[in-house]
Amino acid sequence: MNTLYATALAELGAVFARLDDAAVNTAIEMIAKAKTTVVFGGGRERLQIMGFAMRLYHMGVPVAVEGDMTTPPVGKGDLFIVTCGPGEISTALALMGVAKAAGASILFITAQPVSRGAALADFVLTLPAQTMADDQGPKKSSVLPMGSLFEGALFVLFEVMILKLIARLAVTPEAMRARHTNLE
Repeated sequence: MNTLYATALAELGAVFARLDDAAVNTAIEMIAKAKTTVVFGGGRERLQIMGFAMRLYHMGVPVAVEGDMTTPPVGKGDLFIVTCGPGEISTALALMGVAKAAGASILFITAQPVSRGAALADFVLTLPAQTMADDQGPKKSSVLPMGSLFEGALFVLFEVMILKLIARLAVTPEAMRARHTNLE
């Protein structure tokens, strides 16, 4: 295998070696118990969390992506999931404030558990990977640029979370396939 591929895969493996699986299970329970889940991420993190939302939809979990025209209001009993590797961006902080004021619970996925975003959350799931908050100088820990390690780790995390939710909610492959679009 090419050295760059091996290095990137090893870096992803190191992230998951440090991940607290009990915290992942807590996040799973938050999703399983929510009336409605709304997700948000900025930039490339948005692409990852949109894929997660798609799989939640396939499972029959009531879900929306913040910013879509069909996103419902959130309130008591709802869950707002925010991914923000660096710990804070202005849009995430503003939306978290709105969700919190409306009574929704907030699950915050980040590499920076001590941050303004984390302080607003009901639960913080720490994904210990390099982001743009620590991609330069002595803090740099990845061959991948900027926040790519965090973003790649999000994809893997979300896929494993789906596997855990499938088991938790007893969703069949047939039920998931039945919810897949036929407009492709």
